[in-house]
Amino acid sequence: MRFAVRLILILLIPAILVALPWWTLVAAPSGGTGALFWIGSAVCLLVYLCLPAAMYFGHGPAQSDPAVIVGDISLGALWVLFSWSVLGLFARGALAVAGLDGVVAARAVAVGVLIVSVALIAWGGYEARRVPRVRTVDVALRGLAPGLDGLRVVVVTDTHFAALDRRRWSERIVEVVNAQRPDIACHAGDLADGSVAKRRAQVDPLAGVQAPLGRFYITGNHEYFGDAPGWIDHMRGLGWQPLRNEHRVVERDNDRLVIAGIDDPTGTGLPGHGPDLPAALAGADPALPVVLLAHQPKQIVDSAAAGVALQISGHTHGGQIWPFHYLVRLDQPVVAGLSRHANDTQLYTSRGTGFWGPPLRVFAPSEITVLILRPA
Repeated sequence: MRFAVRLILILLIPAILVALPWWTLVAAPSGGTGALFWIGSAVCLLVYLCLPAAMYFGHGPAQSDPAVIVGDISLGALWVLFSWSVLGLFARGALAVAGLDGVVAARAVAVGVLIVSVALIAWGGYEARRVPRVRTVDVALRGLAPGLDGLRVVVVTDTHFAALDRRRWSERIVEVVNAQRPDIACHAGDLADGSVAKRRAQVDPLAGVQAPLGRFYITGNHEYFGDAPGWIDHMRGLGWQPLRNEHRVVERDNDRLVIAGIDDPTGTGLPGHGPDLPAALAGADPALPVVLLAHQPKQIVDSAAAGVALQISGHTHGGQIWPFHYLVRLDQPVVAGLSRHANDTQLYTSRGTGFWGPPLRVFAPSEITVLILRPA
């Protein structure tokens, strides 16, 4: 039954993504006849047949990097075309109300959708591959002692090192992080997609991050799609401290702060893994403020109940490709930015430093975050 459901989704989702652009760009403007109709229909059919195959061979048991690249790029381009084809339907409606309908209106909409989509795909590709902009946010933290005023916590997350070789990009990330003079550096999960053997060359530059009060790492859901124990050990070998349902106390000018981290909820399928916030805070001085690394924003419910001062998360990518953030919002309480929750607990949700799947970012720019802690 589970296999049947997956097979239906693998065939149905590409069909929906292809069908509407086919109608908008091919069928409606051609009137269902002529060379445009037949050539365009053949191209759409080929895309529909190739996309599920590429996704299966890329993200399935074979783990083929060329298939990943083909499938992910196709999926991203289709999503952009689909989204703007939906808007094209509204444009057709507006033109009909204005008295312009039929093939002429369909062609005008098709040209508009195609131009906007191509421009956004090109721009989104540039945005995904560029070194992220630095986003600096002051966070007034309850209970923070004066000696920790101005503490700089630099956050990277969702790097998703994968089939596209981004070793040079990784090196540039380290340069930018170090330029921010972090007291503490954090990686909030989804480090890489694939095994340590296949992706370590891209991850290894992270050993160069310099943060005198500590470098901390937690798992995201994608570690558990691959080799979570391997990545935990590898990051430890690079000098980062994995926080697996545990905490550390950092100190400056005789004042202290608790840095805690918990596993991603997807880790429950692996023995000994899964989030355990009480274990993470066990033995911590209740008088000290807690900064918690938790990959998914929806973990804020437990954090607020436990009296955590600040939770740092990623996972959402800010939606990554507009308008996907509306779907993300159905699963997560926050898509991006600083927010306040129960018991005066704050949550910072990063849009992520890299990208997953399609190498595109449309209206959801990546970021390297500098959180500057201030006493409330």
